[in-house]
Amino acid sequence: MRVGGKDVEGAFVSSGPAVIPEQLPANHPSKALAADFVAKYEKAYGAGSRNQFGGHAYDAIVVLEKVVPVALKKAKPGTKEFRAALRDAVETMGRTVVSHGVLNYTKDNHWGFTTETGVILKVVNGDWKVE
Repeated sequence: MRVGGKDVEGAFVSSGPAVIPEQLPANHPSKALAADFVAKYEKAYGAGSRNQFGGHAYDAIVVLEKVVPVALKKAKPGTKEFRAALRDAVETMGRTVVSHGVLNYTKDNHWGFTTETGVILKVVNGDWKVE
């Protein structure tokens, strides 16, 4: 929007919900984590600085906090066995809510995001609006 200006007005994108938690319904699974991400990010980097990439980094921490303790029970960090245990923990961690949606990785699905994840955003008056 910064680069495209008025030329992108009315454009649609699919997005994770991390950048627009205020617009999510109260029962959206990611609302609380998305709001937490935005509050922490904007406290550190200023109002309006939230972005998709910061949300993904936040989500990586959520996942690591869940799977590292599981992997540590099986192997020592820095080893081939630990990397395998970490992968196994990710593939079996089950449904995990993050700021950008809901993950459910499996052995055959390393994308992980479920259909609960995406939102459609429209550029309206130079800002995002959930459609």
